[in-house]
Amino acid sequence: MSEMFEPQIVAFCCKYCAYAAADLAGSMRLSYPSNVKIIQVPCTGRVDIIHLLRAFEDGADGVYVAG
Repeated sequence: MSEMFEPQIVAFCCKYCAYAAADLAGSMRLSYPSNVKIIQVPCTGRVDIIHLLRAFEDGADGVYVAG
């Protein structure tokens, strides 16, 4: 296998907690892997199983819910 597998991760992040932390990290010019796609949600309580399954249907290898 000549190419390395890099999983595509979808992160559902709370607007006031995890997304704010990711935004602050960007402001501080800290980096995180480019294979992580962050989706801002009003609250992690609003993330339903259908959102997680839809991410997998659309090609995500992993899903992360952060509050």
